[in-house]
Formats: sequence, structure tokens, C-alpha cells
Amino acid sequence: MAKENPFLDTILCVVGNINRDVKCAPLAPSKNLFQDGATGGDWVAETVGGGGANSALAAAALGAKVHFVGQVGNDALAARLERTLQDHGVEPFLPRDKIERTGSTLAMAWQNGHRHFLSNLPASRALRFANIPLKALSHCAHLLRADIWFSEEMLLEGNAALFKEARKKGMTVSVDLNWDPEWGCATARKIRERKKAVRRVLSSVDLAHGNVREMCEFTDAPNLRTALEILSDCGVGAVVAHLGSKGAGWFEKGSFIVEPAKLARRQVNVTGTGDLLSVCMMLLHQTSLSVGERLRVANAVVRDFIEGRRRLIPELSD
Repeated sequence: MAKENPFLDTILCVVGNINRDVKCAPLAPSKNLFQDGATGGDWVAETVGGGGANSALAAAALGAKVHFVGQVGNDALAARLERTLQDHGVEPFLPRDKIERTGSTLAMAWQNGHRHFLSNLPASRALRFANIPLKALSHCAHLLRADIWFSEEMLLEGNAALFKEARKKGMTVSVDLNWDPEWGCATARKIRERKKAVRRVLSSVDLAHGNVREMCEFTDAPNLRTALEILSDCGVGAVVAHLGSKGAGWFEKGSFIVEPAKLARRQVNVTGTGDLLSVCMMLLHQTSLSVGERLRVANAVVRDFIEGRRRLIPELSD
């Protein structure tokens, strides 16, 4: 890649989910999808899934050196996922769970842009701090803790221990505040406790990432500005806000900088743009670029991905 590539020479460690995604071409919304029968589509594909694994692959495709930690089962699917990571420039550290199997997700997309995921992720949910090979942190500049809600043990205790180890090694830390699967279905008490568990570790976080809906739900805030201020009060160094068609924002010490989106001329890829934006911002975090320059570079990469000029999520290796 060209020497002017700002993502080169960065070493990132990602800890998060890895699974198989079974995807289909975007479907036309229809009540027929909820009835007995069959629906044809333009394509169906098996790809790497999991926010953590996809973030690691995106970072490697951009030119960074990447270590990835994610728990899998002791099965053939785990071996395929490991080979796929290796084939695409990611160094895998995949603890094998001898009881729980590697996860799979049916990722459905509709032509109106809406999505729905049907997931079974037993190995990812069983991840414990004791299972994480800490050698994966060696020589890395930044840690991304993706998929923070999926493992109960990591949520309650393991994330704090992981961030402590990262700090010992002089690493900066990112957290993706994505959507908790328990929101909207668990009891109010359980949801409060889960949110508190994440808030307790935010003082160790340099960058928090999320879209407006996720951040407002996590902070119980009525609007984005209030959510950003709450995150700052919790100790987060800065917040990367995914603003969709409005672009991307950076909130730090009361100041909010927004860069408009780079508009795509065509839409090939419809998912994964938020994760990609976050990956760009954490890889650029310790560069000499200004915040505005980082946001503009990230928005341009997202546009290229939407237009299909960057292939970041590979199909599974055989």
C-alpha cells in the first residue's frame, strides 16, 4: 500500500465476538416472510461475523497489524474462521471452549435499510478473562473491546481486568457501546445493572464509540448532547459518534466537532459502516492528524466501502 496510508504501522488488538454469518441479498419487506413458504434471493453467502472479528478484518484490510481474541468452540467451524482470519492478515488468538460450540448468525437485510439478526453465540457468551491469552496484547498500541454486552462474566468483572492489563502495557482503549440484546426484553432491574457494569469501567476508556440511538439508550438520555455529556462525566476521554447520513462526530471536553458524510454515488454495502468508522478513528488516534482530518479520512473510507471499492468482510475459507 502507498506510504501515505495513515493506517500503516498501527498495531491493534481486538477482543470480541467471532462467528459465522449467513447473509442474503436485501429482501423486499413483505408479510409473506412471516408465513409458510419460500422466498428467492439474488445470493446467499457465508462470511465472518461478530463485531469484533469484522473490526479486526477491516483494520487489517486498511493496512494495520491486528491481533484478534475471540472464543470459539472445538469444532470444524472454528478452524474455518481461524483460517479466514489468517488468510486476510489478522493474527488470531482463539481460545477453544470444549463444551460450547462456535456461534452462527442469520443476518437479514431489507431493501428499506432495516436489518434483523437471529443469533446463537454460545462460545462467545462463555468468554472469561481467564481464557484470554494476554500475549495478544503484546506490542499493541490500542485495544478495542467490541461486543461488550455478550459475555456475562466479562461484563461483570472481566472487562475491568482486561483494561487494567492494557493500561499496564501503555495501551489506549476503545469500547463500542453497541446495542445490548437484553434491552427491551430483560427486566428493568437487570438492564440497570448491566448498564452500571459498563459505566464502572468507562474511566479506563480513551474512546467510546456508538450511534445516537445506542448512546441515548445506554445513558438514558433524551438527546445526543446529554448522552455525550454523561459519557464524559463517566470518565471517557472522547466519544466518536456515528451520525449516519449526517457524518461523524467527535466529543471531547465539552466540544463537539462534526464532519459531514462523504456521499456515496452508489450503494453496494449496507452494513458495517459504523464499525468501520470506529476502526478508522482508533487507528488514527495517535497520529499527528487533527480531529477534523481524522473524521474526514474516516468518512472517505466509509464512502469507499459503501460504493464497493473496499472489500472488508470476506467469505469463509473452506
